[in-house]
Amino acid sequence: MRMLMFLAAITLLAGCATDAERAAQAQRDVDQMMRIYGPACQKLGYKSDSNEWRGCVLRLDTKDNTERYPTTTTCFGHPGLFQCSTF
Repeated sequence: MRMLMFLAAITLLAGCATDAERAAQAQRDVDQMMRIYGPACQKLGYKSDSNEWRGCVLRLDTKDNTERYPTTTTCFGHPGLFQCSTF
């Protein structure tokens, strides 16, 4: 029984990402956004690596994600007291 609990604990800890791993994943995500949306923002007239260009990249990524993963809001309750959840 102890061995089973020990193996379960090791498995759970192995699935946890360290700060360095999360930072590396975030950097890969940013690099991918720049590779995908950067050329489009340059064609729109933004100078590469400027703050406006970065803003354009973020806006295009946000627009694409919003279209790909739409949200739904569900509310329940009665007038004056609503509980809403957005997914």
